[in-house]
Amino acid sequence: MTMNTEDPACRSLGIALEEVATGRARLRMRITEEMVNGHGIAHGGYLFLLADAAFAYACNTYGRVTLAHSAQVTFLRPAAAGDELVAEATERVRYGRNGVYDVTVRRPAGEIVAEFRGQSVMVSGRPDSEGKH
Repeated sequence: MTMNTEDPACRSLGIALEEVATGRARLRMRITEEMVNGHGIAHGGYLFLLADAAFAYACNTYGRVTLAHSAQVTFLRPAAAGDELVAEATERVRYGRNGVYDVTVRRPAGEIVAEFRGQSVMVSGRPDSEGKH
């Protein structure tokens, strides 16, 4: 994997990389008081960032620089200060220079907080000859 595992943005927010394998990644983050919005719940931007980071690690497991092309998130339940969240990214398909990845953000007990789908594009190197995984 060529992506820097010491990502400064993740490190500054206490996001920990727990696992990474081809097309997959799992990260963990605790919601702090500084991450809470005016409604007293976790700001959606932090949930998106956690999911996006898991997506980034998963799509960069092939050793080629791969970036987000687009992404969307659906917030299903609020998170609060003190909640620990786990984001698990899974590759759905790779085709040519593109890929589709799903990320589920949940509490460790399994309650789903958000669902994220990211589309990636490889910007360096060449796609695998098969084009799919």
